[in-house]
Amino acid sequence: MYRVAKASQYLAITGAGIEDIKLSKKSWVFPWQSCTVFDVSPVNYTFKVQAMSAEKLPFILPAVFTIGPRVDDDKALILYARLISPHDKESNHVNELVEGVIEGETRVLAAAMTMEEIFKGTKEFKKEVFDKVQLELNQFGLVIYNANVKQLVDVPGHEYFSYLGQKTQMEAANQARIDVSEAKMKGEIGSKERAGLTLQNAAKIDAESKIISLQRQGEGTKAEIKVKTEVKVFENQKEADVAKANAELAMKKAAWTMDAQVAEVEATKAVALREAELQTQVEKMNALTRTEKLKAEFLSKASVEYETKVQEANWELYNKQKQAEAVLYEKQKQAEAQKAEADAAFYAKQKEADGLVALASAQGTYIKTLLAAVNNDYSSFRDFLMINNGVYQEIAKTNAIAIRDLKPKISVWNNGGEQSGGSGNAMKDIAGLYKMLPPVLDTVYEQTGMQPPAWIGTLSK
Repeated sequence: MYRVAKASQYLAITGAGIEDIKLSKKSWVFPWQSCTVFDVSPVNYTFKVQAMSAEKLPFILPAVFTIGPRVDDDKALILYARLISPHDKESNHVNELVEGVIEGETRVLAAAMTMEEIFKGTKEFKKEVFDKVQLELNQFGLVIYNANVKQLVDVPGHEYFSYLGQKTQMEAANQARIDVSEAKMKGEIGSKERAGLTLQNAAKIDAESKIISLQRQGEGTKAEIKVKTEVKVFENQKEADVAKANAELAMKKAAWTMDAQVAEVEATKAVALREAELQTQVEKMNALTRTEKLKAEFLSKASVEYETKVQEANWELYNKQKQAEAVLYEKQKQAEAQKAEADAAFYAKQKEADGLVALASAQGTYIKTLLAAVNNDYSSFRDFLMINNGVYQEIAKTNAIAIRDLKPKISVWNNGGEQSGGSGNAMKDIAGLYKMLPPVLDTVYEQTGMQPPAWIGTLSK
C-alpha cells in the first residue's frame, strides 16, 4: 500500500530490500516490509532538578526544556527512529530518560562550583548545563530547541538564598541611610561651593569673553585673507589648465595633419607599387608561356630518349641489387651459424663450470659429513680416505714395481708355533696375523711417515 506521512511526521520503513531503516515522507510499503509512523514535533519537559554545590549546600533548579528530534540531520533522525520512536514521546520512559540526563549533568556541574559562583554566574551556569545536556542527547538523535532555566530556589530547611536576600536587603537599607547622610552633607557643602564658584565663574567668563572676541576678529581677518588667496590660486590654476589644453589641442591637430599627409603619400606610392607588381607578373607569364612552348617542341624527343635510358638503367640496377641481396643473405646466414656455434660452446663451458661448482659443493658436504662422523678427528678422517681411495694398495703396488727386478730382503714372520693337523686352531692363526701387524705398520711409517690409528696402537720411538 502507498503511505503518506503528515507534515510533522515521518515514515520509518524496514524489511526486505532495505539495508537498515528507510525514512521517507511518502512511499510504497510492500507486504514483506514494516512501516512505523513517528511524530517529530518538539515536546516541553518541566523539571525541578535538585543539586548540591561544592559546599554541600542543596538547591533546586526549576527548568523547562523544549526537546525534539533533529530533523535537519538524517543520521540523528535514524537514531531517534531506532531508539525513541517505539515509545510515546510523552511517556514516562522518554520523560525519565530526558530528566535523568538533565539531572545528571546539572549535579556534576554544580558539584564543581561554590554556591556563590553559581549565584553570581547564573547565565554561565545555565549555558554549561545546556551544552552538557545537548552533548548527551546527541546519542539519541534529540536536540534542545529552547531551554528556560528559572531562578535558583532553596530546598526546605536550607534557606541559603532567603538569608542571602535578607542580607542584601539589610545592606541596601544601611547603604541608603549612609547615602542620605552623605547627600545632606554634600548639599550644604555644595551650596557654599556653588556661591563661590558663581562669583569666580562670572569673572572668568568676562575675561574669556574679551579674549574670545579678539580671537574671533583675528580669525575672521585670517579667514578672509585665506579665501582671497585660494580664489586667486584657483583662477591661476584654471588659466594654466586652459593654456595647457589649447597647447595639447594644437599638437594633436598638427599630428593629425601630418598623419593625413603621410597616409596620402603612402596611398599614392602603394598604387604605383601595385601597378609595377602587376606589370611584372604579366611579363613573367608571357615569358613562361614562351618557355613552355619551347619545352614542348624540343623536350618531347629528349623525354622519350630519357625514359628509355632510365628503364635500361633501372633494369641493370635491379639485377645488381638482387645479386647484392643474395650475397648479403649468404653472409648473414654464415654469421648466424657462427653465432649459434659460439653460443653452444659458451653454453657447454657454462654447464661445465656449473658441474665443477656442484662437484666442489658435493665434495665439501662429503668432507663435512665424514669429519662429523669421526668427531673432527683428522687422523681417522685421513686414514679413511686413504683406505677408501686405495692409497695403501697403490703404495704396495708402487713398491712392488720398484723392487720387481731386484733381490730385496724379504722378511717372513710366523707365530713360531707348530702346525697342527686337521682344522687347526683358528685362534692361533688370528694371533699370528696380529703379530705380523707391527712390522707392517713400521714399514708403512718408514715409507710414508703415517702413524697407525689409535685403536690399533702406537709405534715405539
